[in-house]
Amino acid sequence: MSTDPSSSSAAAAEEISNKRKSKKPKYSRFTQQELPAWQPILTPRWVIAIFTLIALIFIPVGLAAFSASQRVVEVEFEYDSTCIPDSYKDNATAYIKDDTTNKTCTQKFIINSRMQAPIFVYYQLDNFYQNHRRYVKSRSDEQLRTPDKENDVSSCSPEDYVIINNKSEPIVPCGLIAWSLFNDTYKIQNNDKDLAINKTNIAWASDRNTKFGADVYPKNFQISGLIGGAKLDPNLPLSEQEDLIVWMRTAALPKFRKLYGRIETDLEVEDEIVVLIENNYNTYEFGGKKSLVLSTTTWIGGRNNFLGIAYVVIGSISLLLALGFLLLYILKPRPLGDPSYLSWNKNPGGLR
Repeated sequence: MSTDPSSSSAAAAEEISNKRKSKKPKYSRFTQQELPAWQPILTPRWVIAIFTLIALIFIPVGLAAFSASQRVVEVEFEYDSTCIPDSYKDNATAYIKDDTTNKTCTQKFIINSRMQAPIFVYYQLDNFYQNHRRYVKSRSDEQLRTPDKENDVSSCSPEDYVIINNKSEPIVPCGLIAWSLFNDTYKIQNNDKDLAINKTNIAWASDRNTKFGADVYPKNFQISGLIGGAKLDPNLPLSEQEDLIVWMRTAALPKFRKLYGRIETDLEVEDEIVVLIENNYNTYEFGGKKSLVLSTTTWIGGRNNFLGIAYVVIGSISLLLALGFLLLYILKPRPLGDPSYLSWNKNPGGLR
């Protein structure tokens, strides 16, 4: 019996074509899910042990964190309203915009708890939305890093160019973030002696070394003030102007603190602190608030009660669950893998 070679060739070709069209993956232990795997069985003992372990770890850590937070000594006072003269109480915006008015303000307070150095000095702003989309985008990172990119101001509108002698000149640093730089200043005295405020190394090292160029200098900056009207030293590179670096790391929330400096001297109980404030920053036009904060730190950082409370709450819930499962396991035990608890075994009619 002879076979037709042409039909055999056609069948082979069809078989090859079908193999090519097949979506079956190439065999491997991964595609066929044959890799070794660990599938733990969460028995009651394992569940109780895990919840107990979480409780034993989280509760002590939470108590330690909360205790450390409570040891932080913090002094905060709001000065935006108290630093306005009585004659300007009804028109604070006119006062802050008047360049001929002396804006020096004196605040006094008594230290109630010993503050051990270093004491961090912060300024705090409220109702200031640094996270606004247009505000955040109004900067040029290339210009901040490289001197050859001073004309890279395409994303800095409206603070991109300034007219000087009928010529358009780029602003360095450009953008709304830099243009609204905080410019209140503080001078602190303790019992009539000036306390030095160390303003070095207050910015992140990564920002100083990477984001801001050591050979980029301010140019045409703040010829006319917007919110702050702060001045930058034209002879100092941006990488050394740490007030600007701190300010340009924008905050996520409308109420935030930024580091102003450090006091390297201890403050004792009953010390009288006098703060001379240059009240220059215009928060009055948009209903903002300003505060000065003095704070110590512990191993957890500044005051943050939430972290300790969160650990204690999670640990307590885990402990309650462990006790609940333990009581249930003791009072109503059942064999592991008992098929009588399957849903179709509970149904008298069985599977349908």
